[in-house]
Amino acid sequence: MTQDREPVFRIFLLVCLMALIVGTITQICEESEFQVCMSKNNLTHVPKNLPPTTKSLDISQNHISELQISDISFLSGLNILKLSYNRIQRLDLRVFKFNQDLEHLDLSHNQLQKMSCYPVVSLKHLDLSFNDFDVLPICMEFGNLTQLSFLGLSAVKFQQLDLLPIAHLNLNYLLLVLGDSYVEENVRENLQILTTETLHLVFHPNSFFSVQANISINTLGCLQLSNIKLNDGNCQVFVEFLLGLTRGPTLLNLTLNHMETPWTCLVRIFKYLWPRPVEYLNIYHLTIDEKVEDVQFIYPNTTLKSLKLEHITKRVFLFSQTVLYRVFSEMNIMMLTISDSPLVHMLCPNAPSTFTFLNFSQNVFTDSVFDSCSTLVKLQTLILQKNSLKNLFKVSLMTKNMTSLEILDVSWNSLGSDAHREDCTWIKSIVVLNLSSNTLTDSVFRCLPPKVKVLDLHNNRITNIPKDVTALESLQELNVAFNSLADLPGCGTFRSLSALIIDHNSISHPTTDFFQSCQEMRSVKAGNNPFQCTCELREFIKNMDQVSREVVWDWPDSYKCHYPESHKGILLKDFHVSPLSCNKTLLIITIVTTVLVLAASVTFLCCYFDLPWYVRMMCQWTQTRRRARNVPLEELQRNLQFHAFISYSGHDSAWVKNELLPNLEKENLQICLHERNFIPGKSIVENIITCIEKSYKSIFVLSPNFIQSEWCHYELYFAHHKLFHGGSDNLILILLKPIPENNIPRNYHKLRALMAQRTYLEWPTEKSKHGLFWANIRAAFNIKLTLVTDNDEVKL
Repeated sequence: MTQDREPVFRIFLLVCLMALIVGTITQICEESEFQVCMSKNNLTHVPKNLPPTTKSLDISQNHISELQISDISFLSGLNILKLSYNRIQRLDLRVFKFNQDLEHLDLSHNQLQKMSCYPVVSLKHLDLSFNDFDVLPICMEFGNLTQLSFLGLSAVKFQQLDLLPIAHLNLNYLLLVLGDSYVEENVRENLQILTTETLHLVFHPNSFFSVQANISINTLGCLQLSNIKLNDGNCQVFVEFLLGLTRGPTLLNLTLNHMETPWTCLVRIFKYLWPRPVEYLNIYHLTIDEKVEDVQFIYPNTTLKSLKLEHITKRVFLFSQTVLYRVFSEMNIMMLTISDSPLVHMLCPNAPSTFTFLNFSQNVFTDSVFDSCSTLVKLQTLILQKNSLKNLFKVSLMTKNMTSLEILDVSWNSLGSDAHREDCTWIKSIVVLNLSSNTLTDSVFRCLPPKVKVLDLHNNRITNIPKDVTALESLQELNVAFNSLADLPGCGTFRSLSALIIDHNSISHPTTDFFQSCQEMRSVKAGNNPFQCTCELREFIKNMDQVSREVVWDWPDSYKCHYPESHKGILLKDFHVSPLSCNKTLLIITIVTTVLVLAASVTFLCCYFDLPWYVRMMCQWTQTRRRARNVPLEELQRNLQFHAFISYSGHDSAWVKNELLPNLEKENLQICLHERNFIPGKSIVENIITCIEKSYKSIFVLSPNFIQSEWCHYELYFAHHKLFHGGSDNLILILLKPIPENNIPRNYHKLRALMAQRTYLEWPTEKSKHGLFWANIRAAFNIKLTLVTDNDEVKL
C-alpha cells in the first residue's frame, strides 16, 4: 500500500514546486522596513522617494510607461522588482547595472516590443511573458545567467534557433507564451530546447491548435499546455505534437489547461497517452464540443496512475450517457478524479477494477451511483462530496462490496438519517468517514461503520450524542463542530477517543469531569461556544488551565463568556468568582457566623459602654419635648406658682439639696420644697395637694428610702390623680437608686404601675453621664410660663 502511494507524493511535490515558482508573481504585497508595496497606486513613473534600503519593490498594476537608470540605480540592495501589468514598451537591461543583487525581475503583462540586453548575472527569476514581442527576446547575454531558475518568454513567431543561446542552462521552469504564427520551414527537424524540469506552453486562446514543430526536451518532468482548441481537423496535429514532448522517460506529469475538444478527439488523446511513460494526466477547464459518439477503446497496459478532470463543460445535450460513463469506468488506472462536471452517474466496471482512488466531487451524482457494484474490490478511497446524495442507508449499502475501502467522503450533500433504522450495511474496512455539511441528526450515531477511527460530522443538525452508543469503540478522532450540542461527550461511549473538535456548538455548562473520563485525550478544540460564566464553570476552567496548551487548541483566545451580559466577551481564564458565593452551605455558615459575631459584638459594646442607658435617656428626652409642645400654654399656666414640686425621702435630702436643687435653680426654675413652701397651720395632706396643684411638674426622687416613707406615698398618689384627671403630663420620675420590684410594698400599686408604664430617669453613678441626665431634666421645662404669685405675675 505504501509503494502504491509513492507516486502521489511525487506528483504532489512537483505540483507544489510549480505553484511555488509561478506563485511568486502574485505574492501578497506587504509593507515592511525593507519591502515597499505601491501596487495599484495609479503611478506613471517610479517614485523618487524610495528608501535606499529597499530590498523588495512592488509597483505592479500601475500606468508606468518607461524605466530609466536613475529610477532604481540608488537601490543598490534591491533583490525583488515587480513591474507587471504596466505600459512599458521599451526596455534596456542596462538600467539594472547598479543593482548587483537583483534576483527576481517580473515584467510580464506589459507592452514590450523591443529590449536591449545586458547581463544581469544575479537573476534567478526573469519573467517577460505576455508582452508584444514579435520573436522571442533572447540575447546572447542570456547565456551568462547561470543562476537562472525561472524564465518566462512570449513571442508571436517561434523560430528553430531562438532558444539556442540558453540551451546549456539548467532551468527549473520555462514559460513560453506563443502567438498564432509558428515554424513553417523545416518542421520535421528537431527543435532543441534547453534542459528544464517544467515546461509551460501557452497558445493563442482564439486560434485552433496548429503547432507542428518537433520539440525535444531533456530531463522534462512536468509539461503544461494551455489554451488548446481542437476539432476533428487538427486533432491529429496535436497528437503528433505531444509525441515529441512525451517521448522522454522522465516526464511524470502532463497538464492540459483550458481545452476545447470534441469527444472523439479526447478519446483519441487517451488512446495515444495510455502506452506512453506519463504517470499523471491532469485536464482542467475542459469543454466537450460537437457530439458524443461511441468509440471502442480497449485499454492497454499503461504506466499512467492518475487521471484528473476538473471543471468540465459540455456543449452537447443529447447523447448516450452510457457511452461517456463507460470510457471512464473501464480505465485500468489506480486514481481517477472527475469533479465540477454535469455528470449525474457513473457505471460500475464490468470486471474487477484497478481503481484504488476515486474522486467524483462537485457533480450531480444521486444515491443510485455504484448500486450493487461488486467490482471495485481494490478501491481504498472514495470521494463523493458536493453531489446530490440524500439517504445515508443507501450510501452504506453502496459500500457493501467494496472490501478494501478505508476512506469515504460524502460531505456537502443532503444526507439524512432515519431515526428508526439501525441496520445500515457498512463495509467493516472503513476507518475514515466524512459526513460533514449534511442534514444528519442524533440518529446518525446508530448508522456508522463499526471500526471507524476518524469521523467528521461537523456542520450538521446534531443536538445530542446518545450515551448508549457502544459500537464505536475504535473511534479515535471525532469532529462535531458547528452543530447544536449542549455538552461535551463522555469517553465512556468512545473509549479510544484521543482527538475531539466540538467548537461552534451550544455548550454553556460543559461537563466538569470530561478530562477525568477521557484519559487518552490528546487534542481538544471546544472554543467559540456560548459559555455561561457562573459557578458551575469554575471547575471546567480550572481543568482547562491545568491541561497542556498542546492538548487544548485555541486556549484561551477562543474561550469567552457569552452570559451574563456583564461578563460577555471576557476570556474564561479571566473569569473569577469567590468560592463563598458558589457554595450554599459555606455561604449559610458564613452568614450565621457573621450574625452571631455581630450580635455578640453589639452586646459586648452595649454592656461595656452602657448603651441602653443612653438610649433610654435620649428617648425620655425626646418624649418629654414632644409632650411639652402638645400641651396648650393657657392650660399650663392657669394657677401655676412653681415650675416643679420635689417629693423625696428625708434620707435622700443631701442629694436633692446638693445635686438636684442647684442644677434646677441655676436655670431660673421656681422649685417647691416641703420644708420651705408648706404653709404652717395647714395639714400635711392639704399642703401636698396645694403644692402639686400649683406646680407645673412633680419630680419624684425614687429610692429604697422613698418606698419606706408614707408621706411620699401620699404625694405620689395625688400627683398620679392629677395626671389622669387633669390631663396633664406632670410626672418626672428619677430613680436615684435601684429598687428591686419585690421590695415595693403591695399598697404601692401606683408606683408599680408608673414604673411599668412610664419612662423614668436613672441617676448615673459615672460623672461623664451627668451632662445627658441634666439635659433630659431641662428638656421637661423647655417652655416659657407665666407663674402667678400672691402679689403679682412673674414671667419666666
